[in-house]
Amino acid sequence: QLQLVESGGGLVQPGGSLRLSCAASEFILDYYAIGWFHQAPGKEREGVSCISTGGITNYADSVKGRFTISRDNAKSTVYLQVNSLKPEDTAVYYCARRRSYCTLAADTELWDSWGQGTQVTVSS
Repeated sequence: QLQLVESGGGLVQPGGSLRLSCAASEFILDYYAIGWFHQAPGKEREGVSCISTGGITNYADSVKGRFTISRDNAKSTVYLQVNSLKPEDTAVYYCARRRSYCTLAADTELWDSWGQGTQVTVSS
């Protein structure tokens, strides 16, 4: 069964770091762009970062210079290194796939599969 599974979230102090993972199963990751999104309580889901099949990356302005997306197709995993975390980064982080170009648009119809999410909480 096709799956995307996020992991690596947790509670971290402001300024801290985490590495989020998005593990793919039952499909060939190489053929898909992968996006990372976050959704805070009471807010809409927003695009954070995306990596294309060729490794081209893009980021939301709010995370540029702090977050880094990467992919390891051999391990069927996409990573999101999140540094210099701020309380406003607190959210559930999701990954999703699409067999097309990268976009940070979070419209569900643009992405054909989503993971279940991993919680990131930034608090002292």
